[in-house]
Amino acid sequence: MTYFDDLFSAHQHLFAHYNDLAVRLSDEQLKVQSLCPDWDVRGVITHAIGAEFWVTGWQPSATERPSFERMAEFEARARGASRAEFARLVADVTATRLEELSQLTPDVLELPALTPAGLATYGRMLRIRVFDLWVHTRDIALPLGESLDDSGLAAELVLDEVSDALGYVVGKLIGLPDSMSVAFRIRGAVERDILLRVDGRAKQVAHLDSPDVELSTDVATFVMLAAGRVNAQAQIDSGKVSCSGDPYWAKATALNLAYTP
Repeated sequence: MTYFDDLFSAHQHLFAHYNDLAVRLSDEQLKVQSLCPDWDVRGVITHAIGAEFWVTGWQPSATERPSFERMAEFEARARGASRAEFARLVADVTATRLEELSQLTPDVLELPALTPAGLATYGRMLRIRVFDLWVHTRDIALPLGESLDDSGLAAELVLDEVSDALGYVVGKLIGLPDSMSVAFRIRGAVERDILLRVDGRAKQVAHLDSPDVELSTDVATFVMLAAGRVNAQAQIDSGKVSCSGDPYWAKATALNLAYTP
């Protein structure tokens, strides 16, 4: 598979999940408070799918973002919809967006585009959308007590997105000193070692003989920590996150992974 195929398949998988949520969840479940303070479950679905409505029809641009009026339009339509109407609205948006993506060619990934992370490429924009959709499924599932499969292409792409931010996280948010290093050991449904050394600035390296800090966890916990959705100390106390190495910097690493608002 090409990288474009990976992105398309991840969207297809996540859209199917949102379609299922909109059909399956009861009115009571849709009113459950999500991990996002401002939204209940229905509000999270509205936001996540509204963002897809927002970018549908947008031509990648280095100077113009999609019109935010489209997001407001979708939210207004969703606000007054019955549960059945809401499910149809979600399905219509995901089907339209997926059809649009299916008509694109891989070269579109290299086009410059404004993204939530600044000026990048349309491929980065699509990966950020996978990240957003994936995280929001956990914003819903955790309060509802539902289990999700953390394996697959979407999880790998989401971990790629977080991995690319770790230089900033380690260098700026954690503030690991020069010449020190950290190894993130992701285990379980997705397995990956992400290694960084600070040499003027924090950057990924291919090999570390003896990292100063090691943090081990599963992909969902790691991503939800990076997204600021779950309490870091609670994850340590529960055993989902384990730290070793320099005591001060190990704890600082675990407690300062959140980089998204």
